[in-house]
Amino acid sequence: MEKLAFKLMEIICLSLGLPGGRLKGYFEEQTSFLRINHYPPCPFSDLTLGCGRHKDFDFLTVLAQDDVGGLEVKRNGKWVPVKPDPTALIINVGDICQVWSNERYKSAEHRAVVNGEKERYSIALFLVPSHHVMVKPLEELVSEKDPPKYLPYNWGKFYATRNRSDYKKQNVDNIQIHDFRVPN
Repeated sequence: MEKLAFKLMEIICLSLGLPGGRLKGYFEEQTSFLRINHYPPCPFSDLTLGCGRHKDFDFLTVLAQDDVGGLEVKRNGKWVPVKPDPTALIINVGDICQVWSNERYKSAEHRAVVNGEKERYSIALFLVPSHHVMVKPLEELVSEKDPPKYLPYNWGKFYATRNRSDYKKQNVDNIQIHDFRVPN
């Protein structure tokens, strides 16, 4: 999964008109991690979520899932189910990619719903840079006509603060990248 994620990162760089290895230096001491999710069946599945709506805070997520549906993506204001295919991988662009690309790529809002009869499993690889990396729009992708849309932030500090919130409603209210948007 990690090899695939790095290859996709290279392709994203090329699609932005950048050298394929442009971002490699940000991942020398990368802090990527793997998460295994288990969603037990719930007879009241319409009243609960397996994982609430969110955008991934990483650069890129590679997701493997079983044949039980549950992943939904928000499109045009509506939740759209993603057809499960255990032989395929799902790729989510994360917030770091959105910032580095100055919104040429956008992270997708998604959630996981539970099934009323079957348990569901998924495995996600989150590709994230080294803790010391400052995340900001890449200088090659900003100009007078397209100024930076985000203020710089330190990945390690952002992750530590967000991780401490443990996705609970607190004063930090799940710090998101929109907190770093350049004011109009």
